[in-house]
Amino acid sequence: MHIGMAGAGLSCAVIARALAEAGHDIEIHEQRDHVAGNCHMERDGETGVFVHAYGPHIFHTNDEEVWDYVNRFERFRPYTNRVKATTQGRVYSLPINLLTINQFFGQTLSPEEARAFIAERADSSIEDPQSFEEQALRFIGKELYEAFFLGYTRKQWGLEPTEIPASILKRLPVRFNYNDDYFEHRFQGMPEGGYTAMVERILDHDRIRVVLNSSLTADDVASYDHVFYSGPVDGYFDYRHGRLKYRTLDFERIEAEGDVQGCAVMNYCDETVPWTRITEHKHFAPWESHEGSILFREFSRACEADDIPYYPVHLVSGDETLERYQAAAEDEPNVTFVGRLGTYRYMDMDVTIRAALDTVEAWLTERA
Repeated sequence: MHIGMAGAGLSCAVIARALAEAGHDIEIHEQRDHVAGNCHMERDGETGVFVHAYGPHIFHTNDEEVWDYVNRFERFRPYTNRVKATTQGRVYSLPINLLTINQFFGQTLSPEEARAFIAERADSSIEDPQSFEEQALRFIGKELYEAFFLGYTRKQWGLEPTEIPASILKRLPVRFNYNDDYFEHRFQGMPEGGYTAMVERILDHDRIRVVLNSSLTADDVASYDHVFYSGPVDGYFDYRHGRLKYRTLDFERIEAEGDVQGCAVMNYCDETVPWTRITEHKHFAPWESHEGSILFREFSRACEADDIPYYPVHLVSGDETLERYQAAAEDEPNVTFVGRLGTYRYMDMDVTIRAALDTVEAWLTERA
């Protein structure tokens, strides 16, 4: 079959490779001048630092098949993500752990003492948390919530935490030990040659053709036997029901010498600080050595028509506009909507790859 694809990020790359190996011919149209989507990486010309062009991406998963898949196309070096947070004039470790709790409250609590201490501050009257705020108050209490999450959430989402689903916070654990690894997954690492090189290898097949600086729209679907679409689902339908809400990011580049902040990621939780975090990119490749340093301040704001959509905005109250687009997508017989934008949900890289592998397996099985 002659398959068309919109986007050369992880979703379509993984699907394209599987379809090509199954004997199908693939033509991918990518709007940008590079593959790999938002996980694109490039070397800074002056410092040599490997820069995550659209913000840092750390690979982490418990899915051994996905881990084996990415290592098939790129060597992953060990990397542990240790995030710090500045709030109320002091620096703490994230996610909230025993050290954070003891530092914040000026205590020397044991794990069991800390568990009881936090339980006393938690709002146990909230039995079924629906919002971000309810989730936080239920499990960590008012003090930690206001110090680490209230201001940051308002900056990141442009919404009150009472409007955001509890599921957003469920991804952030609270630990009653001194483990400061941001993720608790079996497999974690960074690609030695970068994600762009990895995606280029995934796409390196005789039956795959990639066209950069090119778009595939609904008007082009008839030219193919089937289309996999990883662009914005509302854009595919020419925004007939209105635009779905996204947050986008602005990056303020900082060039410096030496080690500027001593860690890869520093969150700024206070609402009075306009940026959400600062990332120092040479720390994402600790096996390399660079005298110079490249940092980025990140600012979150509402996504406008010409911006890059980063984070889908989901509300406790639901979204009728999304429901209309989901219904329209189901009625497209020769189009499969995939990826973060096509399905309008935030997905880590491993989840994106798993979804792509499952999607293409199901598609091939149906046509066997």
